[in-house]
Amino acid sequence: MSDRLRTLPVGRWFLFASIVGALVLVAGTAATLNSLHQLDNARDDIINVIDPATMRTLDLTLALSMQEGSARTFALTQDPQFADNYRRAVAAEEVALRELNRLVPDDRTGLQEIARTALTWRTEYAEKLIAGAPPNTVLARHGAERMSPAREALSRERTTLERRHAAAKIAIEDRAREVYLAIGVVLAVIIALLVILGLIVRNFVIRPISELARQVDGVAKGDFDRTIHVDRPAELETLSGHIDGMRREIVQQLQLSEGQATELRRSNSDLEQFAYVASHDLQEPLRKVASFTQLLEQRYGEQLDERAKQYITFTVDGAKRMQLLINDLLDFSRVGRMGGEITTLDSAVPLRAALHNLEAQIDHTDAVITHDPMPKVRGNRTHLTQLFQNLIGNALKFRTDATPAVHIGARQTDDGTWEFSCADNGIGIDAKYAERIFIIFQRLHPREAYPGTGIGLALCRKIVENHGGTIWVDTSASPGTTVRWTLRGADDA
Repeated sequence: MSDRLRTLPVGRWFLFASIVGALVLVAGTAATLNSLHQLDNARDDIINVIDPATMRTLDLTLALSMQEGSARTFALTQDPQFADNYRRAVAAEEVALRELNRLVPDDRTGLQEIARTALTWRTEYAEKLIAGAPPNTVLARHGAERMSPAREALSRERTTLERRHAAAKIAIEDRAREVYLAIGVVLAVIIALLVILGLIVRNFVIRPISELARQVDGVAKGDFDRTIHVDRPAELETLSGHIDGMRREIVQQLQLSEGQATELRRSNSDLEQFAYVASHDLQEPLRKVASFTQLLEQRYGEQLDERAKQYITFTVDGAKRMQLLINDLLDFSRVGRMGGEITTLDSAVPLRAALHNLEAQIDHTDAVITHDPMPKVRGNRTHLTQLFQNLIGNALKFRTDATPAVHIGARQTDDGTWEFSCADNGIGIDAKYAERIFIIFQRLHPREAYPGTGIGLALCRKIVENHGGTIWVDTSASPGTTVRWTLRGADDA
């Protein structure tokens, strides 16, 4: 098979096969219809011509026999009834001859011979007996001589019709075989066409698609140097070219991304080192500022006025808040880098650790903390402890005058992941701020009303996303605030 034929579009192959099949089917249908037409003609010839003509020939024979018998009996008995029978037989002969002339107009010579010999017999024999001539041996012999040609003519007519009947029967059998043959040919063509179409689909659709899928699967599994190409049909050849173009583009982007990732890892390492150095370098002066400011107040407090003492308080508070902010930023930067190993653990363990860390705040507020049975999940114990601690701590911080009530829920979703929730009876969150609260340094309340750096929920979001889950505020829950997040179950390991 030439390359040009191999790369023909699939539509062309189907078009060629359809045209060839249609031509053969049309020819087979035409042959079948022609055979059926000839079969119908042969059947019609037997039913409507030959068989009725044979019956009329039999009627004609009976009419001549009745004429002969009635004439002889009348000559012997002179009974008018036999003369009437003779005339009815003559009339029956005429009717039979008229029907035969209508049915077999192409055999007028034989019919005319029957009519002529029968008329001669009647004129020279039967009519004389009916007219009253006495029967005698000479007349009887003369009648027998005149009847013999009529019987011979009738015999020849019967023989002709029998031959015609046999020929029509043979024609019916031949046409029936032709019909069966034509139908068989049509069925064979249909089967052959289906086989050809199946081969076209198998060789020019299924096999190339399977080959293309195998090549794409190899690339998907990491063999990015594999060239993707199928040489037939034209549509898949073009498609494989486009896919290979995308592969080359992805390889280029991957190489560029690997370079960028290497640079990013180096930059992150430098930033992490810088963050540690900066934290120590920043916190040491802040501790000195706070310590010496407090010493200043203790030693010279009696010599300072109220405004100076207020300035000292502002300075110490600012230094402590700066230290807290630095520590929160360090915690935020460590998520996913240091100590980020994810293992299978009982989520009740980090929850208990978080409640232990918040024990003083819980006792101070008389809060009621409840939880559902905690499942086993895939996570990092330190980070999940921090997650529970931040969420429960927020629930205790943003409370109303009522006794704080916090419930930690857990339910398994249809896809096997675990959806956790932290629901409280606090002041709640306006739905328009549901996304904003997870952004770092975003605060909805003044620092004087609720202390903090605005990093807590951003840290929660980073922890959850580092575990492959999502976190959001359930705005449909009220009163209070309900935060939901997802974690992978232990079975997803």
